[in-house]
Amino acid sequence: SLFRPFTIPSMKILLLSAYDAESHKRWRTGLVNNLSEHEWVTLTLPPRYFAWRIRGNGLSWGVSERDTFCQAWDLIVATSMVDLATLKGLVPEIARVPSVLYFHENQFAYPSTRRQFSSLEPQMVNLYAALAADVLVFNSDYNRNTFLEGVEELLAKMPDAVPQGVAGKLNRKANTLAVPLEASAFTAREQRQERGQGLHILWNHRWEYDKGPARLLEAIGAIPESLKLTCHVVGQQFRQRPPEFEKLRELLIVRGWLGQFGYIEDAQVYRQLLRSSDVVLSTALHDFQGLSVLEAVAAGCVPVVPNRLAYQELFADRYRYLSCSGDGSAEPVEATLSESAACAAMITHYAQHGLPIAPSVSNLSWSSLGPLYRRLIQQ
Repeated sequence: SLFRPFTIPSMKILLLSAYDAESHKRWRTGLVNNLSEHEWVTLTLPPRYFAWRIRGNGLSWGVSERDTFCQAWDLIVATSMVDLATLKGLVPEIARVPSVLYFHENQFAYPSTRRQFSSLEPQMVNLYAALAADVLVFNSDYNRNTFLEGVEELLAKMPDAVPQGVAGKLNRKANTLAVPLEASAFTAREQRQERGQGLHILWNHRWEYDKGPARLLEAIGAIPESLKLTCHVVGQQFRQRPPEFEKLRELLIVRGWLGQFGYIEDAQVYRQLLRSSDVVLSTALHDFQGLSVLEAVAAGCVPVVPNRLAYQELFADRYRYLSCSGDGSAEPVEATLSESAACAAMITHYAQHGLPIAPSVSNLSWSSLGPLYRRLIQQ
């Protein structure tokens, strides 16, 4: 049994995060804090210059951090952005150190966009790192399945000298273990429906193309104007942001629905917004786990999410609106509009008839998943 009492000797573990985005940072911080019986040494690189970062981290670390890598390690835990194969080649001292590769995402399942590189480099880094690791861990079955399918599809396109059974070999050492939610995410709720302020809708994602701002704009625009709503659109922003957000802001102002709009620096203020919102909405073109949605659900929000991506394994049918298939990159306008209409219909129903009970996500807490991570480390 995974929950048998056991004793793990303290280990010296090297933790590598080559593109240390917010979700990656939360995961590695949680590992160090919740498995504090081990000695952790962490190396990170900032989440910028994607093409250079994913291809160059082996060089960056293999040369500048060689002394660190040459220490005596019991285990290496790395994110899938780490070019583990190159690192093991440049620093042969770590070649025999057991290694775990953790996939927050995979480069085979991203929607296409003008800003993405057409190069195969990101996918090949994922593939080579997976082959070089002893154990693969994915944050969702959706992530795992799309990675393995992507590997098969890619290799099937290659002209010759393609080894057989690569995806099967990777699958045999693959596991699924979600990024856990911190205890602070689970907070007591206030009664909101009696406030007389209508339904409070929260959209709390990165302000980028892959989180579906066009679908968000279409969905909000399809909600009847007569409804009493407050829409909070918050999340991490970057130097360039999709133009749909300014159009959405104008729409919310015209309809009198504008709530919080922009990035919230203060964590306590953000947590309060989660606790005071009724519905958390996703219009994403891809979500490998959907941490921002899960965080809001842990605070008591009812999810309104597409019937695809990782959400199919996270939430029951009643919380998922009708979706078109694919990543949205080449869909006809009618398909996108039908999904937006389904999303708007679900929100409209909740505004007119009341909310269902929010699902529990306590199974994704560190108290629930911590023992599984300990077992993984022991094995």
